[in-house]
Amino acid sequence: MAKENVYTILKRQLDLPEASIKNTIHLLDGGATIPFISRYRKEATGSLDEVDIGKINSAWKSYNELVKRKEFVIEAIAEQGKLNPKLRLKIENCWDSIILEDLYLPYKKKRKTRATKAKELGLEPLANEIWLQKNKDIYKSAKQFLKKEVKSVEDALAGARDIIAERINEDDQARHSVRKIYERTASLIAKVSPKKKAEAEKYTDYFKYEEAAKKIPAHRLLAVLRGEKEGFLRVKLSVDKEEATSRLERIFIERDASGSCKKQMRLATEDSFDRLLSSSIETEFRNIYKAKADEEAISVFVENLKQLLLAPPLGSKRIMGLDPGFRSGCKVVCLDENGSLVRDTVIYPHPPQMQVEKALKEVEMLIRKHDIESIAIGNGTAGKESYALLKSKAKAWGVELFMVNESGASIYSASEIARKEFPDHDLTVRGAVSIGRRLMDPLSELVKIDPKSIGVGQYQHDVNQSKLKENLTTCVASCVNAVGIDLNTASEYVLTFISGLGPTIAKNIVAYRDEHGSFKKIESLKKVPRMGAKAYEQSAGFLRIRDGKNPLDNTGVHPERYKLVNKMSKDLGVKIQTMIIDGQKRKEIKAAEYIDATIGLPTINDILKELAKPGVDIRGKAQTFEFTDGINSISDVRVGMKINGIINNVTKFGAFVDIGIKESGLIHISQMADKFISDPLDVVKLNQKVYATVIEVDEGRKRISLSLKQ
Repeated sequence: MAKENVYTILKRQLDLPEASIKNTIHLLDGGATIPFISRYRKEATGSLDEVDIGKINSAWKSYNELVKRKEFVIEAIAEQGKLNPKLRLKIENCWDSIILEDLYLPYKKKRKTRATKAKELGLEPLANEIWLQKNKDIYKSAKQFLKKEVKSVEDALAGARDIIAERINEDDQARHSVRKIYERTASLIAKVSPKKKAEAEKYTDYFKYEEAAKKIPAHRLLAVLRGEKEGFLRVKLSVDKEEATSRLERIFIERDASGSCKKQMRLATEDSFDRLLSSSIETEFRNIYKAKADEEAISVFVENLKQLLLAPPLGSKRIMGLDPGFRSGCKVVCLDENGSLVRDTVIYPHPPQMQVEKALKEVEMLIRKHDIESIAIGNGTAGKESYALLKSKAKAWGVELFMVNESGASIYSASEIARKEFPDHDLTVRGAVSIGRRLMDPLSELVKIDPKSIGVGQYQHDVNQSKLKENLTTCVASCVNAVGIDLNTASEYVLTFISGLGPTIAKNIVAYRDEHGSFKKIESLKKVPRMGAKAYEQSAGFLRIRDGKNPLDNTGVHPERYKLVNKMSKDLGVKIQTMIIDGQKRKEIKAAEYIDATIGLPTINDILKELAKPGVDIRGKAQTFEFTDGINSISDVRVGMKINGIINNVTKFGAFVDIGIKESGLIHISQMADKFISDPLDVVKLNQKVYATVIEVDEGRKRISLSLKQ
């Protein structure tokens, strides 16, 4: 099929306007990034968001991969001298990768099979006779094929049936028929492995389990497959064999077939299903269902990560970071308003040392000396105890206390990035710094950590790792670009995710800044080594300069539109700064007067929105939170209690809640609202503060069930 028809194909697949698809692909092929296209090329795409542009990007890649695969298949079959015009047309018009592989299957180079061995024994003519189903006495014909390696009539017929079974397995109509049965009726069956039953306690729910494969939720499928991978469960996709073989017989056995040939065809058909087709199609569908489960699990992970990255920052404050611990003490660091480390020490307020007074005096001294405004306390071991201890003094000290999710801080501490930032400090100091910086700006700190280590996913080690990495990286980039990054304070690691940049240019920006001082205007970016016209175009709109020479540099207005804004201010007879401050003046702008061939209403509306909020952080500001007093362990939790908590992970079946102890509570989806909901994200989000009722406590299994129902 000609390339120009790809847009029609993708329109049918994505249910998006053909013109939008065509223009988006043109922009992607020209080196534009998804955030840039979504934000600054709305006229071309019809205002598609990042999700739809991402779908187009993915579909475009898949299309090109399929085109390459088709070219390979055609070439491979042609080399065998078996490519006829009908088959070529079939392949060229095929846009389903599964069907394409069905068409290629008969021509694939095979390893040694029972069928190839039978052919080597000269039994293919006998198989052809059975296949034609006209011979009234196939047993008599089979005698002609007896020789040293084929000792009996049954041996000859068995070999012929092997050839027929493989022929049926490679028939696209047969595979389509069996595939339909699996699609419609397959059941997922799991059983405990008898030898591992004693060790498989966490998979008790799946010891004797069966469910329609097409209805099984993603989290349940991934749990079953993990149990299988660990050797605790035996798993199979099963369909009605009788229905399958009956369908195959209707395809391959003629109504007027001779009795002896009909019998051999039935045996070959049954063998083909049992030995070849069922395992092949089962593998295919297991891969399909696994891919769907992966997609759902990854989407939940991505949404959680997005909410975590976009958590409100406290901002540029002088912060004390505290990484709590019992025996090893609490690591304490003091950070200035830029996040630089100015002091570190260790205090021992908890058992076994119990140096409470000494610890409090040390903390107070550091607060006074370094003018600390807020304290960030990690929520791990001894976190709640440390919070309770400092809470009694916080008001007198004039500081605010914040509990900070420390997941992944240890990963950062041991990373190359941390060693580069703090070569003269050990892991414990680096971890405390990370906790403090997470309060200042979660996004800037979390980008340094592999997203899989942040602790907001489920089954992240079981899903397709390359797709997980791709989606998480895209999510991080989307969040960084959505917020807009201060060019003069951003680290090299944050700049890496800015549209159009990357590690090399990000490093060059920091080096240029260190040598020449703060950027005074966005245009100066062009002087950075390796910053070409395309990189500048893609990145400039997502970078900010506070208190720069041009007030537009502190907005999301792209430099390519500065000329337009200048015209607007000139038409109003005021300076740009006045237009930004004076909302009434902006209302006088008549958008229609500025529309031309390249600038439409979406761009003008975006410009006006950006002028209304220069320097505003879309994330808001961090707020303090208090856990319920008196709950220090699971033994303190009672059914009927009302407790405060923070959502720390969201899955498709519910949400986990940090209630200030080691064990998280679970709000099952059925307990989230007084009405039916299909997705927990419709009700809750990561870092949301909730007031929940305890409905069940299982100390043995360390499980706490909560409810948000009234």
